[in-house]
Amino acid sequence: MKKELDILMIGHFAKDTIVIDGDSFNAAGGAVYYGSVVLKRLGLDVGVTTRLAPEDYPYLKELTDLGIEVDVKPAEQSSGCINIYQSADMERRICKLNGFAGEIPLSDIPDVDVKTVMVTPIIAGEITLPTLIELAKRAPVALDVQGFVRVPEGDELNFRPWKDMEEGLKHVTFLKVDKAEAEHITGTDDLEKAARILADYGPKEIVLTQAKEVLVFAEGKFYRASFVPQNLSGRTGRGDTCITSYVGSRLKYDPERACKIAGIVTSMKQERHGPWTGEIDPQRFDRAIVYGA
Repeated sequence: MKKELDILMIGHFAKDTIVIDGDSFNAAGGAVYYGSVVLKRLGLDVGVTTRLAPEDYPYLKELTDLGIEVDVKPAEQSSGCINIYQSADMERRICKLNGFAGEIPLSDIPDVDVKTVMVTPIIAGEITLPTLIELAKRAPVALDVQGFVRVPEGDELNFRPWKDMEEGLKHVTFLKVDKAEAEHITGTDDLEKAARILADYGPKEIVLTQAKEVLVFAEGKFYRASFVPQNLSGRTGRGDTCITSYVGSRLKYDPERACKIAGIVTSMKQERHGPWTGEIDPQRFDRAIVYGA
């Protein structure tokens, strides 16, 4: 791996099964998959640290072919989820555990010079509090709370309290939550209030996703960008795409513009399976907002 990167992403690469109206197919997944491709297509130098069963290493070729730096350690099994949708409502899904690749210890994480570290686990247990604290000493941390509150219980994945949350969030600069997670953690369905509550724990910027939009709370102000996909064929990976496009854009732009970029990129991604293609429909969006004027 290069000694200097814009962003290092840490979390499990997932081997997922997606089921829509009873029809299923296998797909790569996880924030390190969806997100690293977004960052690369935004023009950033990005690296991935992950764990994967050796027989699944070929999945990583899609990343390395794009020039993404990948550091992978072998695991007894790959992580993965079974995501079950009904096409009539792609906003609701049942998520079941399909494998867990184990903890990513600090000793397995390359000590590289980075502008931001993105801690994006998919399942609780991938990253421990001591590792998070040490990573925050290297660079500002962006964290997806999913990988701390989505707890495996048998083959179920259930929301459970993150017992170290008060201490953990002290070390976080960018925090991503979705609507369900925000309500679970804060006890309120008022999303602006939830964002303020979460910010009080320490994160400087809150990125909160829901079906219709991304809500950002940064520097004491709220910013919104609508999601306007023409279909939801690529619903899986929405949150991963949103947080990475936002955090990657914050290396260049203010929160307002980064929020707009996240809305555009996430809208386009939701229209097809797999990561964002890097394409922007000029009749629907201003390319200059994403790529710079």
